[in-house]
Amino acid sequence: MRFVLALLTSLVLTVPTWAVQPDEVLKDPALERRAREISSGLRCLVCQNQSIDDSDAQLAKDLRLLVRERLVAGDTDQQVQDFLVQRYGEFVLLKPTFSAHNMLLWLTPILVLVMGGIGAYAALRRRPQAAEALNEEERRVLEALLKQDRSAS
Repeated sequence: MRFVLALLTSLVLTVPTWAVQPDEVLKDPALERRAREISSGLRCLVCQNQSIDDSDAQLAKDLRLLVRERLVAGDTDQQVQDFLVQRYGEFVLLKPTFSAHNMLLWLTPILVLVMGGIGAYAALRRRPQAAEALNEEERRVLEALLKQDRSAS
């Protein structure tokens, strides 16, 4: 019985909770779905690692309400996103756009992989190579030295 109770408690506690309050939800399900899609891609400026859809911060609530107001006013998803980027900067986007001013952000992982590949190649080239097989003359000299060493001991 305790196991079942513990299992149910863990399931209840691990269910994701949404910060969207019931008074924020739009009556039109299509608009509400669009609002959730937009707000899941916007960063909470207070929490910074959460979307405004997941955050309980007051600023996140204000942003959620602003998204819904713009949608009710007839803005497209892109217009809402552009409005928020214009107002708060591109930092508000959880997935920044690819542009000239943030190209380094997008290209750094590729550069790190290329530099790592070059480093690995250089390290492998510097490794000592396998020794070549002895020719007949070298083998005779080696056997003579080994025979001389055995007789000395």
